[in-house]
Amino acid sequence: MTTDTRTPGQKIAGIAQAGIAYAVLAFLVAPIAVIVPLSFSSGSFFHYPLPGFSLRWYEDFFTSPFWLSALKNSLFLGSISATLATVLGTLAAIGLWRANFPLRGVILAVLISPMVVPVVIVAVGAYFAFAPLHLTDGFTGLILVHTALGAPFVVITVLATLSGFDRNLLRAALVCGANPVVAFYRVMLPVILPGVASGAVFAFATSFDEVIVVLLMAGPEQRTLPRQMFAGINDNISLTIAAAATMLIAISLLLMIAVGILQRRGARMRRSGA
Repeated sequence: MTTDTRTPGQKIAGIAQAGIAYAVLAFLVAPIAVIVPLSFSSGSFFHYPLPGFSLRWYEDFFTSPFWLSALKNSLFLGSISATLATVLGTLAAIGLWRANFPLRGVILAVLISPMVVPVVIVAVGAYFAFAPLHLTDGFTGLILVHTALGAPFVVITVLATLSGFDRNLLRAALVCGANPVVAFYRVMLPVILPGVASGAVFAFATSFDEVIVVLLMAGPEQRTLPRQMFAGINDNISLTIAAAATMLIAISLLLMIAVGILQRRGARMRRSGA
């Protein structure tokens, strides 16, 4: 049994710190707490208190060709972009991890710059770069830009995982006769897989939630779920938007849970390796 040895001033400071933390948490969660109940409203307007409980807006979502097409486009775009971002980001991270040259920090800064530069700047630059190549109004340009936006997350997570990787394992594999490709798949990849998978999840979430690039570069056939929600707010406000937002929240929570599981698995593997 432990005894609290804090002074009264320290106890008051601790209570105040916890109160501030909970206040900030409530401020961040408040928009979610407002929008989720509205998606189950039986009314037709954004109104509290709710007139009743209904699943009519979810039914409207899953029976509307516009919403279903937007969801399909978002899943397709996110899957392809996340796959490319994972492959390219993992290769870039391994190259930076193995390299030792003066411009390494500059190259890393360039690779992760899409995380720092405002998305609207990336979108405008991509539009002017891709328009002469006729890569706008199609999935090709969107996939390339979303891959560029998602790859930095893969680079960061894989580099973090590689920081605890023992280089001697690769040397031992090469001494035993394995070529570099076999050594990567049989020795390195199982160890860094949690970091690779975490980066892939972040890349998918980045593409799935992105709207600015889609607004500038997508055509009518490439309407994604965030763009459909944006258009719905401007054209015809419906509580179907609240249902779509609730599903986006649910998907984001599932992705966060997946990242947490992968991080715990990676921590266990590093402890077992140590």
